[in-house]
Amino acid sequence: MLRAAVEIADEAGIAAVTMRRLAENLGAEAMSLYHHVANKDQVLDGVVDVIAAEINEAVGRITLPTHGAAWKAAARERILTARQVLLRHKWAPALFESRSTTSPAVLLYFDGLVGIMRDGGFSNDLAHHAMHALGSRAMGFSQELFSPGDRPATGEPDPVMAAMAARLPHLVGMLAEVMHDDPDSTVGWCDDQSEFEFGLDLLLEGLDRRR
Repeated sequence: MLRAAVEIADEAGIAAVTMRRLAENLGAEAMSLYHHVANKDQVLDGVVDVIAAEINEAVGRITLPTHGAAWKAAARERILTARQVLLRHKWAPALFESRSTTSPAVLLYFDGLVGIMRDGGFSNDLAHHAMHALGSRAMGFSQELFSPGDRPATGEPDPVMAAMAARLPHLVGMLAEVMHDDPDSTVGWCDDQSEFEFGLDLLLEGLDRRR
């Protein structure tokens, strides 16, 4: 059932995952699903577990050393590997953020990252600070500062941005010059691979100096 929910989300977005749609894909009656789950929220919690398990399987194949200065390359590889999974399920970051409880599979992923830091010589206190500093980047995505909405790119000047230009000249000027055009590497409006790696590397380099 949960794998079917992931397939629906990959095809049509997480909002398309309804009990009725799920039942149709499984060739069952919607009411019969309630023998297995209490409600849609329980399905979504299970979907998070599925994606987190996929991430854990992927990072489990990493064999880089972790001790001493090697921690940084190992942590970077772990985080970027998690991101590669999320790039296959671009709806997943928003779902992860929406959950009120943390999946045991997500906690297992974080435990491995803290273990890399401890191997690198981090104190528990510094590892704790590091996890706060990394935030969602530890999981392979960055939270958006804001979103301009889902207006299609037409090649014409955006009238909303044009209207904002007089009041917000610096912000609009920046956005007009640096709009991202690589949707395959993007897990959000402004979370593309180059931006993600730029921020991640700044954080890892700073943490390494603190270490």
